Amino acid sequence: MTSAIVTGGASGIGFETARGLVAAGIDVTLAVRDLDSGRRAAAELGGGVEVARLDLADLATVRAFAAKWDRPLDILVDNAGIMALPELTRTGDGWELQFATNHVGHAALTLGLHDALAAAGAARVVVVASAAHLMSPVHFDDIHFERRPYDPWEAYAQSKTANILFAVGAAERWKGDGITVNAVHPGGIMTNLQRHLDEAALAFVGAKDEHGNTLAVPPGWKTPQQGASTSLLVATGPVDVTGRYFADDREVPVGPELAAYAADPALADRLWEVTGRMLAA
Repeated sequence: MTSAIVTGGASGIGFETARGLVAAGIDVTLAVRDLDSGRRAAAELGGGVEVARLDLADLATVRAFAAKWDRPLDILVDNAGIMALPELTRTGDGWELQFATNHVGHAALTLGLHDALAAAGAARVVVVASAAHLMSPVHFDDIHFERRPYDPWEAYAQSKTANILFAVGAAERWKGDGITVNAVHPGGIMTNLQRHLDEAALAFVGAKDEHGNTLAVPPGWKTPQQGASTSLLVATGPVDVTGRYFADDREVPVGPELAAYAADPALADRLWEVTGRMLAA
């Protein structure tokens, strides 16, 4: 039986991704921080969906999750994330929380599941990134805002650039293991990801109309189901490439939609080294 893990699968794009996988007859495990929410989502999805705790900002739970996985893994969807925290927040390790959650936690999980992915023979890893990566490269000289002023969007953007660079780096290293790793931009979707945005920020991203009303699906945005489409394509569709970036159900080359710094193998190598040091600390 084909097996899949979806991080952040209790709501939003992750839930709709899990729904699509279940509909395809795939055994799905929701890796979630809130077990109660995960169980409610699993009950709605049906089909014997499993739920396990995973807090991407707490590497002990990430390592415990990976250590308990005892079977081949066909699909891993690194979907969970946080966005635009209004104030600089650090983990217990002193890392900026968006980078730690969106990139480092997922990197630790994916690395911890490498053997299970390799055992599947033709596994796929989907790393959910964002067009927000266009706003910032990874600032390797000060990733965690120890010297530069904190900016919520720059922090989010560099974490999304890191997601794409991780896919590039993992794809190169694992191409002989039967594992493909690709990054995706799901599009703009109103989900729990926006929970940290204030009224001004919601207006800035176009999520409010001229009367100040929050829109369920702002113009040019997608529903969560539509947002899951690209993840599902890369997870289960006729995709035979690795280390690439997808949006709107298509592969995107370097250009207006994909910054060159997010697809640079040298920067992917640098991120791999930095991440390895962080995980070894």
